[in-house]
Amino acid sequence: MQRAIGKPDAKTQAIECFSLTCTHCAAFALGTFPEVKTKLIDTGKVFYIFHDFPLDQVALTAAMVARALPAARYEPFVSALFASQDRWAFAQGVNSTEELWKLAALAGMSRATFDATVADTGFRDAILAEQKADSARWNIDSTPTFVINGEKHAGEMDYATFAKLVPNA
Repeated sequence: MQRAIGKPDAKTQAIECFSLTCTHCAAFALGTFPEVKTKLIDTGKVFYIFHDFPLDQVALTAAMVARALPAARYEPFVSALFASQDRWAFAQGVNSTEELWKLAALAGMSRATFDATVADTGFRDAILAEQKADSARWNIDSTPTFVINGEKHAGEMDYATFAKLVPNA
């Protein structure tokens, strides 16, 4: 159940390994990604693939909920999660799962689907297996990590830095 945007036949493939509770991932998503999307993805230069790399249980639950949404709602929902990270991931005295539920409801998910998703151990294990495979394949030890045309680039970056990694950007 891969989540991606852009043209699959673009000359550049960019994979982002990210955690929904990573502040550096949030900074990239909110500060750099919109420009990457407009200038590189929407123009057909980059096929962008999202890989969940949850750093904790809260991020894993959020990833499960995001992936359970219809594909067209995935990227906007992930952006909303990053924009509200302080309310659901780091707020003191809140139940992170209930805060995620509120956001999922706004995205059109029913409570029954939400509850079934967060209880689905097979789904959880599949995300963790993908994370383990990514870690082994590209030696990922931090987020965000980008794999652009097969080459690993670790760390948050601005648009100019990202664009330099894309041939003919």
